Amino acid sequence: MSSTVTSRRRQLGNEIRRARVAAGMTQQEVAALLGCGQAKINKIENGAVSVKLSDLRQMLEAFGTSKTEADMMTALARTSGQRGQWSGYRSAVPHWFRTFTDLEPAASEILSWHGERIPGPLQSEHYMLKQFSEARATDVTALVRNRLERKQVFELKRPPFYRFILGEAAFRRMPGGPSPSVALDQVQHLLELEKSYPRTFIHVLPFDTRLSFVPNDFTIMRFSDATRDFVFIEHAAGGTYIDDEGDFELFVDAWDRLRGAALERNETAEFLEKLAQDLRAQVQV
Repeated sequence: MSSTVTSRRRQLGNEIRRARVAAGMTQQEVAALLGCGQAKINKIENGAVSVKLSDLRQMLEAFGTSKTEADMMTALARTSGQRGQWSGYRSAVPHWFRTFTDLEPAASEILSWHGERIPGPLQSEHYMLKQFSEARATDVTALVRNRLERKQVFELKRPPFYRFILGEAAFRRMPGGPSPSVALDQVQHLLELEKSYPRTFIHVLPFDTRLSFVPNDFTIMRFSDATRDFVFIEHAAGGTYIDDEGDFELFVDAWDRLRGAALERNETAEFLEKLAQDLRAQVQV
């Protein structure tokens, strides 16, 4: 799978961090070398910003990096600075979400938990149009095109294993309030989607499951290359990316608890078929 600009930038940041630690240097020392603030070095290592080739050469010389590793990192730096894919209708994607959508196709596995809403890649067109209209979005066409483009992640030659856990409330709380027709369209869409894409897994967490509590929504992204695994949390002010190893494992544990309580795939299919039957009866009334 070809890596994205953001995944290459994060991979380069990981390599720079590794080389710096191996050289026994701190971020403050590297910042002094380049004549910048420590915060910039931290952003470079986290893949939040690209690094100039001249700065990279200075760092690699100070680290005593081998020619083979230096050539590899230089090649990454040349490609990780390429941008421009956020023009046109894609500019509707908020800045805080662009790293997520850029890395989504490059992941090897994605674990996504949503308690009260259907996440973007799983939304039917009826559901997303209702959501955008209720939010009084100004450019619905661009938003829908972006949302549909994200679904291409399922159709890649080697797509990530995309595993979703959806709370039962996500099927009871429709955008704009109760709507059997929107809910039915969404349920039928999910049933067809999982049949069509073998690397996509959907599990429902029913109301009557035995858990002490359920956490807020989160998504775990894992990578087979040097890109650092992370957790993404969306909130009212934007989104937060967490890649600290200790915190990351806490979310993995939370996912495991949810997955242990959720329905299996065949049970989920039965749940959705029964729900679709109930919704059809409501629509026909």
